[in-house]
Amino acid sequence: MAAESAGGGQVKDLWKLFVPDTPLWEIALRGSVIYLSIFFLLRVLHKRESGSTGVTDLLVIVLIADAAQNAMADDYTSIADGVLLVSVIIGWAYLLDAIAYRWPAAARIINPKSLVLVRDGRMLRRNMRRELITEDELYSQLRRQGIERLDDVKEVRIESEANFSVISRNTHKPSRPDVG
Repeated sequence: MAAESAGGGQVKDLWKLFVPDTPLWEIALRGSVIYLSIFFLLRVLHKRESGSTGVTDLLVIVLIADAAQNAMADDYTSIADGVLLVSVIIGWAYLLDAIAYRWPAAARIINPKSLVLVRDGRMLRRNMRRELITEDELYSQLRRQGIERLDDVKEVRIESEANFSVISRNTHKPSRPDVG
């Protein structure tokens, strides 16, 4: 008899892994509030860093890792709680991308515009200061592009994903192929 009841208890415990113990609406609300709060705080307070992952990408990775870790480490007693929270986080990332694609006004808030750091061989120090880009960082990015001197640069921009776009003065437009 004792063996039967022990086996039945294990099945009940296994079943608990798949039945949410937190109301689904609460998980969705918590995930939404946390994601949107962090997203907008990072948009306002966080400056782009050269060569780094975009803010949205970083946010999704960190939150998903934490949500998945909680589900795996038994901080939740239900796997469904963790799966739902991860789904909410991915859903918000997708929704914000879709909103930015559909409405240009929203895109200006969700995805910052590129910013010119160098124009015609001259550093735009105000823009560099705004993004906290030092001269050393700028020159490092130029060297990665094979550019030795600032005079050789027509324009450098920091893009919304924090990558640098460099246009050298030596860049020629591609010639049109001969039609013949």
